[in-house]
Amino acid sequence: MAELLAVEEALERVLERVRPLASETVPLAQAAGRVLAADARAATDLPPFASSAMDGYALRASDTPGTLPVALRVAAGSPATEALPEQAAASIATGGVVPEGADTVVPIENAGEANGRVEISGAASPGAHIRPRGGDVRAGQTVVEAGQRLGAAQIGALAAAGVPHVQCALRPSVAVLATGSELRSPGEALEPGQIYESNRVLIATVLASAGALVEQLPVVADEPDAHERAIGRGLEGDVLVTSGGVSVGPHDLVRRTADELGVEEVFWGVAVKPGKPLSFGVRGGTLVFGLPGNPVSSLVGALLFVRPAVLALQGLAHPGPELEAGRTTAALRRNDARDEFLRARRRFEQDGVVLEPVSGQESHMIVRAAVADALVHVPRGSGEIPAGAPVRYLALA
Repeated sequence: MAELLAVEEALERVLERVRPLASETVPLAQAAGRVLAADARAATDLPPFASSAMDGYALRASDTPGTLPVALRVAAGSPATEALPEQAAASIATGGVVPEGADTVVPIENAGEANGRVEISGAASPGAHIRPRGGDVRAGQTVVEAGQRLGAAQIGALAAAGVPHVQCALRPSVAVLATGSELRSPGEALEPGQIYESNRVLIATVLASAGALVEQLPVVADEPDAHERAIGRGLEGDVLVTSGGVSVGPHDLVRRTADELGVEEVFWGVAVKPGKPLSFGVRGGTLVFGLPGNPVSSLVGALLFVRPAVLALQGLAHPGPELEAGRTTAALRRNDARDEFLRARRRFEQDGVVLEPVSGQESHMIVRAAVADALVHVPRGSGEIPAGAPVRYLALA
C-alpha cells in the first residue's frame, strides 16, 4: 500500500481539483444558506435620510438650554415636508425624518413638554441621537462580499439595503451510494448476517447542511454489474459519494468499477483514524469520494473532505473544516502514524469549552456518536496530550 497522505495534504489535493460552479439569480427570500457568486451592493443609502434614534425633540443645539415652542410633530414614516422654524423644536418619533434645520435630538426623558412648549434643561450636543443618511452604508457600496454564505444577519442587511435579488453559486448535485449485500433499510426485517444501512442518510445530512442537492441512490449488492450501473448513474452529477467497498477485499468493488468507468484516482488512504481507507478521484468535472463502510469513518470522511469540497464548489471563501478551541478533560494518547478524531461532549464553562471524550470510540459504534457533539482532533505523534490541555475540535452540532 502506498504511504498514507496526511489529512492536510489530502484536503489540499481535494480542493485543488474543485472548479466552482456557475451562478444563478436568486430572490433574496430564497437565498438563505446560499453562497454569493458576486458582491451584493446596496441599492440605497442606509439610512436613506437623517433619522431620529430616539423618541424626543429635534432642535438646534445652539437653542439649548431653554424653552422652545413645539412647531412640528414628526411620526415615523412621515415625509419631511417642513423645515424647522428658528428657535423652535419638533416632536419626533424613533425613525422619524429629522427636519431641515435641526441638528440634534433630545430624548423625551430629558425634556418636559407642557402647553405646546418643551423645556430643555441641559445643553445638547450637535449630532446627538441622529442617524446620519448613509451612516450604515452608501448606495453602491458592498453589503456582502462574494464567497460568503448567507445567514440571517446577511439576509437582513441585504433586505435593509434594498437588495431584492442576489447572484449565487448553483447548488451542487450530489449522489450518495451505499454498497454491501448485507445492508437493509430501517424498518425491514433482518435476516442472519444483515444490518441496517445508515450511511446514506448520515452523509446526505452532512452535505445537505452545506447546500448540496442530495440524491440517495438505492443500496447496491456486491455484484459487478450492479456496481457499474449505480456508479455510472452517480457520475452524472457534480459529486458522487460512495460508502463501503473501498478497501482491498474480494467484495470491495467500488475503486475497480470507478476506474473502469474512467475515474482518475487522485489518492487512496489517509493518515486518519477513523477513516483510513478513503479514496478520492475525478472524472471530468465530477468529484468522486469513496468513504469506508463503518459509519463513524463515513461521518469523519464526510466532514473532513466531502463537505469542504461541496462548499468550495459553491465558491465559499473558506470552506473549512473549521476547528475550534477547547480543552480536554482526559489525557489523550497520540497515534504515531495517524491523526485521530475522538467523539466527545462539550461543556461550555466560563473560561471556555471543555471536551469530555465518550466511551466506545470504535468506528462501527455510530450510536455512541449520537451522544457526542464534537470530534476532538488528536494530532499524530508520540506521547499523550495531558488532561486540561488545549485541543482543537470539530463541532457536530
